[in-house]
Amino acid sequence: MKLTFTDRAREMVASFMDMEEEGPQALRIAVEGSPFAPNYELTLVEAEARAPSDLEVDAGAFTVLVDEGSVERLDGARVDFVETIQESGFQITPNPDAVRAAMGEAGPDGELAERVTHVLNTEINPAIASHGGSINLVDVQGTEIYIEMAGGCQGCAMSRMTLRQGVERMVSQAVPEVTAIHDVTDHASGDNPYFT
Repeated sequence: MKLTFTDRAREMVASFMDMEEEGPQALRIAVEGSPFAPNYELTLVEAEARAPSDLEVDAGAFTVLVDEGSVERLDGARVDFVETIQESGFQITPNPDAVRAAMGEAGPDGELAERVTHVLNTEINPAIASHGGSINLVDVQGTEIYIEMAGGCQGCAMSRMTLRQGVERMVSQAVPEVTAIHDVTDHASGDNPYFT
């Protein structure tokens, strides 16, 4: 398994470890949630806290422990420490090949996915096609769905309104089991938005 730390991320992990009074430390990294909207958890643990199924990764000055369920999704990922005006923290950029492998080629399946896809294809996409846009279901996690906007919707200034007042309303009426809709679109890379 390959896991890359930037110099800044390595410095920050080392500084956090130096603040701990207990002995040897390790950094545990786990990932949960959709491959399109992952939740990463980074925690300092005692080196002895290694579970039998953990994979140990050498990051130079410290050890990283990765649980068995996160190995495939973290393989090839890059860990950085980012500071902005509003916040700072670790940022993990997954390997795109690992995201595709975790999702599989078939995409989401099951009754909930079929019902949501039907609503998207028969009610929502025909309405936004006049703007050159489309919305696709990319993942289902329990009762939460993950959608991606394409074409004129990607980067459109009205995409949030389209999601909140159109997509959420129509999907909730047709498939009331859906508890949350997450937009995982990379709107910054949209090159032909309907409204800029």
